[in-house]
Amino acid sequence: MCGIVGLLVKNQSMRANIGQLMMPMLIGMTERGPDSAGMAVFTSPVDANALKYSLYAPTADFSWKALERDFNSEHSDQVTLAVKGNHAILTSAVDTVKVKSWIKQAYPQIHILSVGQSIDVYKDTGLPADVAARYDLPALSGTHLVGHTRMATESAITPAHAHPFTAGTDWCLVHNGSLSNPNSLRRKLQHEGINFETDNDTEAACRFLEWRMREGDDLKTALEHGFDELDGFYTLLMGTKDQLALVRDPFACKPAVVAEHDDYVAIASEFRSLAHLPDVKNAHVFEPSPKEMYVWKV
Repeated sequence: MCGIVGLLVKNQSMRANIGQLMMPMLIGMTERGPDSAGMAVFTSPVDANALKYSLYAPTADFSWKALERDFNSEHSDQVTLAVKGNHAILTSAVDTVKVKSWIKQAYPQIHILSVGQSIDVYKDTGLPADVAARYDLPALSGTHLVGHTRMATESAITPAHAHPFTAGTDWCLVHNGSLSNPNSLRRKLQHEGINFETDNDTEAACRFLEWRMREGDDLKTALEHGFDELDGFYTLLMGTKDQLALVRDPFACKPAVVAEHDDYVAIASEFRSLAHLPDVKNAHVFEPSPKEMYVWKV
């Protein structure tokens, strides 16, 4: 059992407060996921020739200044680094293959959580309220976000196993449910040259859908292939640079509720995480149908 939350803010004047709006949503899902929590927020994009890298260090005393110094001495481009605890957002115009290779070789203990022009990811173990406070998530601003609280059922409780999972650029996925065939998906994708970082079933779903889109599918077509390939019970919430997408399996075993308002679209596993939202009484609140894709664009 896990908790899913998502928020897309249509009213531009509210986007600076998306983190504050999100906090009660995430904490409302604590009983569904007390083990770990995470958030992917989509901000204003960086320059067209640059990318952002969300980084995680395993210890709180990691020297981000040393990483920044070593990166700048190795590359002609001067990196910028925004640090929150043992997370940091690195922004650079250096070729992404070179950045990933350099981090792997120079700082193998650092984990790359996401890559993109808009996406920032924070995730860690602990109660959702503690994780949110640790990384000052209420201060986040942006257009839309995806969040998750985890109750581990099929893999270890570690920051790497927490959601959201990412693949490619500006793409993330959170998942409530369980897949019965993640190992066969993993083997199939490994033959395509795709590497995995965990044994979490959600990572298999994330990398499968991103691979389908990289092969030419749009999101709807990728999810249609997902109905054929993903065996199990699931509610999936996905974020891209300009949209949120929600889908439930053909049996709709895992809960979800949506509130559509003139100012925002909000998604959660249970309504209690939506009840605090501004003027929610005048929102269109509904339960998504099984095997139907819902997409909201910024």
